[in-house]
Amino acid sequence: MSADGIMNGPEGKIRELIARYRPGFSLPQAFYDDPDVFRRDMERFVMRHWVCVGHVSRVPNPGDYFLYEAARESVIIVRGADRELRALTNVCRHRGSHVCREKAGNAKVFLCPYHAWAYNLDGTLRSARHMPEDFDGSAYGLKRIHLRVVEGLILVSFAKDPLGLAEVERTLTQGYGPYGWADAKVAHRAVYKIDANWKLAVENYVECYHCAPAHPEYSKLHANEQPRPKIAALVAEMNTRAAACDIAIENRDKWALDAAPGEEAVYCVRYPMYDKTVTGTDDGKPAAPLMGSFKDYDGGSTFIHIGPASFFLAYPDHGLMYLFIPKTPQYCEMEVCWLVRGDAVAGKDYDLARLVWLWDITSAADKRIIEDNQKGINSRFYEPGPFAPMEINARRLADWYLKELA
Repeated sequence: MSADGIMNGPEGKIRELIARYRPGFSLPQAFYDDPDVFRRDMERFVMRHWVCVGHVSRVPNPGDYFLYEAARESVIIVRGADRELRALTNVCRHRGSHVCREKAGNAKVFLCPYHAWAYNLDGTLRSARHMPEDFDGSAYGLKRIHLRVVEGLILVSFAKDPLGLAEVERTLTQGYGPYGWADAKVAHRAVYKIDANWKLAVENYVECYHCAPAHPEYSKLHANEQPRPKIAALVAEMNTRAAACDIAIENRDKWALDAAPGEEAVYCVRYPMYDKTVTGTDDGKPAAPLMGSFKDYDGGSTFIHIGPASFFLAYPDHGLMYLFIPKTPQYCEMEVCWLVRGDAVAGKDYDLARLVWLWDITSAADKRIIEDNQKGINSRFYEPGPFAPMEINARRLADWYLKELA
């Protein structure tokens, strides 16, 4: 037992921290800065769930690839010569070097820069210099992790036996099928580097209690900056307009501790825009051509959460992907992708600067407030405070996280 009363060793320390947690309050300091806790985060929470790593439009052709890198793991997402999409671990089977250095590109073969072992696009070993005649190269291909594509979203799991995706598929199909995300393309992609623990970034995203004070640009357009009971009339109007557009999207809540047993957690909720606002732009007016089966604007937006780190927002004319990527105990990245209709042309069908304005300024503000949050938590004077009613999903996230960590 240490001087502060916490059990010795990482396992004992984490058990003690969980036991001391006060339900309904934010997490204690150690959950946002302790290296042992961060390692457990990766093992028990992030790496056993499905995470979205991008959209299929990033890899349309054979040989196209990009890297997904979280904490100590690096994965190559590549379109094979057979057009199959694979997730290959970026670890040479010889001495463990990273095989691929470039963040994205097109390759005919992956050549390890250390000793020039070469790998085909499907991960099989193509050649290994000066190895003995009895060397069996078939046993030394790049390892693969699980990959699935649902409505254009590339999902991967590091788990040996991944959680089921039936609920995710149902939710994405009914939620984003009408928006045509499977046939969309990435119009713009930005990475916001955040000096804070990844959970602070996710907690910030899943609540809108902070929206009014921190995001005036967002709050003048989106009604979810108000408590849900106060916007009942706007919700009803949105549903009426959606029905007139022949759009039927149901709220579905299988997220956090309410996830179906053995299934990945998923959540879908519809929120209205304020009057005369149809999409997320500076003036609330259309930014790009309508997507999918939308023939008109329904005055609403659709949020979907998948697992602990992948979040999405759809308007009738464009969409957002928010991917939270843990790196170290006090550093993470927030990758944001803007989606438009697959045949939309920049400069003709949409103005890129106008398309990205709202969520760029909002994401930059999020970076600042999350980093300020981390600075305060690092203080010796920090102690957890109570969640407000509008932070219900942040509270659900904390409860879910601790249960999985235990």
